[in-house]
Amino acid sequence: MSEAAAAAGDHPAPDDSGARPARTRDRAEYGVCVFLALVGIVVLVDALQLSNNRTGVDPLGPKPVPVFVGSLLIVLAVALAVAVTRGSHGEAEAGEDIDLSQPVDLKTVLLLLGVFVANIILIDFLGWVISGGLLFYGSAIVLGSRHFIRDLVISAVLSLGTFYGFAIGLGVALPAGILQGIL
Repeated sequence: MSEAAAAAGDHPAPDDSGARPARTRDRAEYGVCVFLALVGIVVLVDALQLSNNRTGVDPLGPKPVPVFVGSLLIVLAVALAVAVTRGSHGEAEAGEDIDLSQPVDLKTVLLLLGVFVANIILIDFLGWVISGGLLFYGSAIVLGSRHFIRDLVISAVLSLGTFYGFAIGLGVALPAGILQGIL
């Protein structure tokens, strides 16, 4: 191997004795392979249990797309496993602006979890517009925003927009809660 290739980082450079250092493999990448394969198998098993009802409008029926997706997931899992075995690995998070040496901010994580749990508890009683607004507003505040009025307005617009987007655009009724008959 040329020194230019070694300098470019294609392979580890030999030490003074001429022997190459042992390459360490990240087992987490094999975990991704296993996860992809399992998801592919689940999709295939589910797809093969579908009835193959063909109509004039849909000559293929419901089976082909999930069979294709499940098969593709398994092929990708095998291809990724081969690539990892050959020494390919994912790039480090170079674009993130986080310091990986710092511990997790457990307070923020727990507060966000609290906001999500509050949304789950309140959505049936208060409805999506109010609980969604609290979800968006609470998340913004927990994540450090200090523009209280602006965040409140944005939260209201987001929750109302998603409520009507689901109702009008998708035909899915989100719970209206205490605003039933008003919205």
